[in-house]
Amino acid sequence: MSIKSVESRRHRVVVIGSGFGGLFGTQALKNADVDITMIARTTHHLFQPLLYQVATGILSVGDIAPATRLVLRKQKNTKVLLGDVDKIDLEAKTITSRFLDRTTVTPYDSLIVAAGAGQSYFGNDHFSEFAPGMKTIDDALELRGRILGAFEQAELSSDPAERARLLTFVVVGAGPTGVELAGQIAELSRRTLSGAFRNIDPREARVILLDGADDVLPVYGGKLSRKARQQLEKLGIEIQLGAMVVDVDVDGLVVKDKDGTQRRIESQCKVWSAGVQASPLGKQIAEQSDAEIDRAGRVLVNPDLSVPGHPEVFVIGDMMALDKLPGLAQVAMQGGKYAAKQIKAGLSGQKPEDRPPFKYFDKGSMATISRFSAVAKVGKLEISGFIGWVAWLAIHLMYLVGFRSRLSTLLSWTVTFLGRGRAQMASTEQWVFARNAMEQLERHEREKEAAEKSSGGAQRKAAG
Repeated sequence: MSIKSVESRRHRVVVIGSGFGGLFGTQALKNADVDITMIARTTHHLFQPLLYQVATGILSVGDIAPATRLVLRKQKNTKVLLGDVDKIDLEAKTITSRFLDRTTVTPYDSLIVAAGAGQSYFGNDHFSEFAPGMKTIDDALELRGRILGAFEQAELSSDPAERARLLTFVVVGAGPTGVELAGQIAELSRRTLSGAFRNIDPREARVILLDGADDVLPVYGGKLSRKARQQLEKLGIEIQLGAMVVDVDVDGLVVKDKDGTQRRIESQCKVWSAGVQASPLGKQIAEQSDAEIDRAGRVLVNPDLSVPGHPEVFVIGDMMALDKLPGLAQVAMQGGKYAAKQIKAGLSGQKPEDRPPFKYFDKGSMATISRFSAVAKVGKLEISGFIGWVAWLAIHLMYLVGFRSRLSTLLSWTVTFLGRGRAQMASTEQWVFARNAMEQLERHEREKEAAEKSSGGAQRKAAG
């Protein structure tokens, strides 16, 4: 079934993606004389920096993923379409999206592409079967099921070697996500689950943090990286640096150290947070324009965040490459607001060549290590320990969308950080196996379609 969107008489803005860049760009156009269509592959706006807390049972999905329609309900010049964007046609100025068997073609006058990025396995995508990433709600719920399921299986096992494998948790990547996740797995095993089992002691679980770099949180460097490492080691986390993962399977992974030697770590529960890859839509844009993409698939944009040769198309957030800006939420937020401002200026007669360049205001970055401990860097100011942790709580609470989400999150943090409990400890087998099952089904469908095309071609050749 194909549906053609009804054309509007006002300036039409299409926003691809409901993340930080897409949402902030859309909201910045609230009072503009435009009609906005947001096309998103999910029904929610995801507060990705707190995704690891869903994975470790602190927060619920609703706390960090409010429904996009409800967030934008009062913005009358905006409609939301659910679907995966299959095609961006820069010449025709249309966006083709698909949801189930429905295809929608949406025309635009201005376009904001904020489709974000996925996990990168550096050419080893088969690793994902055994080591899920941390980019979506599905990833977080799958990981929660894997973590809690490992403890449950260990409780049932009488084999010491199997127990050791089940109680070994490996986090690949010592950036902010990896550090925060490793810290919470350690606290989960040592505080929340302590005394909850009869045949195992969860406090004996090994948490290993791997990275090919020479230090944890390398983007912070110096004193903050050292303090973060000290706090992680205080939690009992094993930090293995200069270690590259060369293979992953269901029972563990193979690591190559700096001296070239390889060793194996037996572990059932692995998580990958070592790299990102921009949406493949970036490649589509580059193929139709004068733009180039970097190794991570990001579009090399003009100083005004537009695509070379297409001033009506803005690429923002994790999809853009400009001045070595980091893939942070603040970059996406500010990029979305900037793009919206340029669209409004264009409606008032400003020419693209008169646009001021995008200037990112660095508000700093921070990462929590454990309860009462975090590191933060704002300009030359470096904060760590309890003060950094309080600052981390305040900033993240401020940027959550909706009063109810803020209140619920605050209550969950109070229970978890002042006590031992975690409210979101439910998990199911379906969460663990659904992703791989769906991928297998998709592969089967693709193979079936390919076989049917091959068979049809052979029959036509024989008939000819």
